[in-house]
Amino acid sequence: MPEPKQNVGRPRDAQIDGAIVRATRELLVERGYAKLTVDAVASRAGIGKAAIYRRFATKQEMIFAATVHDMQEQPPPDSGALRGDLAAVCRTIAAQLGEAPPDVLHGLLADLHADKELGARFTGSFIERERYVLDVVLDRSRERGELRDRPDTATVHALLIGPVFFWLLILGGDRERVESLSATVAESVADFLVKG
Repeated sequence: MPEPKQNVGRPRDAQIDGAIVRATRELLVERGYAKLTVDAVASRAGIGKAAIYRRFATKQEMIFAATVHDMQEQPPPDSGALRGDLAAVCRTIAAQLGEAPPDVLHGLLADLHADKELGARFTGSFIERERYVLDVVLDRSRERGELRDRPDTATVHALLIGPVFFWLLILGGDRERVESLSATVAESVADFLVKG
């Protein structure tokens, strides 16, 4: 699968990107998800709102990129085995979701479900990027002969991310245990896929 398009930034763009991320994270701590505004982020970052809207169409996209992952998400280095590659993907998922403030994850999910257009944009950008990463991992495994059939990427995505989301958002589980949970999930999914 071809890599999704992404903006290749210049050094000045990287400075602006960093300022947006820092300002977003700081304001989330101070105000929480519901009260964060693009105006406040622009002011804190020392930039105009137009600089933010050139990068993100919505406040939700800006927040997700600052707290979970942006469009630069890359496949893990090839470990030589599906098990190792999935473990690396799950470690990344655990780190990203484990660091995101709980009210951010709840707020984003509520907004995505309440606004179909926003949900579609999110799927077409961030979810597409996550699935690109998994496509690379699954294609490598198929080429190595580990998998008889190429599994559906969306199903594998759900199997990997579902337990971590459930742990954090539904159970309110201990964030310190997310990494060990993700290792168990990766092992289970790899076994399931290899056994067919």
